[in-house]
Amino acid sequence: MGETFSFAPPSRHRTHGTAQQDGPAGSARPRVLIGSDTFPPDVNGASLFTARLARGLAERGGDVHVLCQSPDGRPHVAEVAGVVEHRLRSVPSMVHETVRLAVPAGLPGHIDRLLGRLRPDAVHIQNHFIVGRLLLRAARRHGIPVVATNHFMPENLFTYLHCPPSLRSVIGVGAWRDFVRVTSEADHVTTPTRIAAQLLLEKGFHRPVEAVSCGTDLHRFRPPEGGDAERARIRRRLGVPDRPTLAFVGRLDAEKNIGELVEALGHMTDSDAQLVVAGTGPQRSHLEELAEQCGVADRVHLLGFVPDVDLPDVYHAADVFTIAGTAELQSIATLEAMASGLPVVAADALALPHLVQTGHNGYLYPPGSAGDLAKYAGEILANPRDRARMGEASRRLVSQHDHQASLARYEEIYRGLAGIRAATGG
Repeated sequence: MGETFSFAPPSRHRTHGTAQQDGPAGSARPRVLIGSDTFPPDVNGASLFTARLARGLAERGGDVHVLCQSPDGRPHVAEVAGVVEHRLRSVPSMVHETVRLAVPAGLPGHIDRLLGRLRPDAVHIQNHFIVGRLLLRAARRHGIPVVATNHFMPENLFTYLHCPPSLRSVIGVGAWRDFVRVTSEADHVTTPTRIAAQLLLEKGFHRPVEAVSCGTDLHRFRPPEGGDAERARIRRRLGVPDRPTLAFVGRLDAEKNIGELVEALGHMTDSDAQLVVAGTGPQRSHLEELAEQCGVADRVHLLGFVPDVDLPDVYHAADVFTIAGTAELQSIATLEAMASGLPVVAADALALPHLVQTGHNGYLYPPGSAGDLAKYAGEILANPRDRARMGEASRRLVSQHDHQASLARYEEIYRGLAGIRAATGG
């Protein structure tokens, strides 16, 4: 499940502090502390991956703890779905209506005490901002090995930071330099795809990087049973007409380029086709206005927030999954759509070509070209036989991304690091 890209000879970092004990006596799986600046109820790819990683490891018998921000500002500890959540005091981020940030004051001491009490076999950070950065530094002091997974793209922050386009290149260079400086201190670095690993090389990260898929639940996300009748029933349940349907699932943010999906409807020869979008974000009003301007408001359905338990129905209501984002390191939603048996029309950008094979399970279109998106989506909708063939191909391709295999690989990484630590007396 994991592929290693050795861009430079591996290096081991010296650690300081007293030796740490392994996880619980007799435990077959290491005790892990996962650190992240974003965690549910936040809605984004990093948050979703972190939650599914933590809960998946716990379901497999792991002793899993998560250090993350509190959703209401109040620090507390709670066990949820077998995972112990250590929620930190937080404040509004001021740049996003729902995102909160952990308060740095007093946090290093708190993390030191937590590490001393838990004595985890490994720390796994999901970002290099407040929580990830301070947890990595503390783990080095305690001699605890660190795994770092990259979900970072500066493009995902520019809109929130109100960064002028003229400054984005310079700020992006500085942001990547900071990422490389911080993350190079980790013992093992992963990212979801080979393309994302290559990106790190291009940005100056000269350490081995392993591609480990975010993975998807192939049992939960699967083609619907019952054919067209079942699809019609699901559409009624979601409150949308029984029409040929394009779908998108994700944040309504600028870098997702959802406006291209709306514009594509106006280019399609099938005037009955509709777009169903599941997700929330600051672009909602813009998308509503754009749909009016394009004359397709009656065919654009913004469902808003859809609970995770109901997400399979969104894919089951669709005939084609469409995604226009140009800053995707993998795209969990695309994996879910493929597992649900959908053809995919995606922007030919960053890691999306890793998932879409033109003519096999869908098409790639030039980013920004709503006309090409409409052409490819229209071809799929017009040919039920090809649509079924491409959906089956999606399902076969995504079988390589079973989240159980991803979880098993992370367990191997933790055990390997814990073994090196024990052998060296670190």
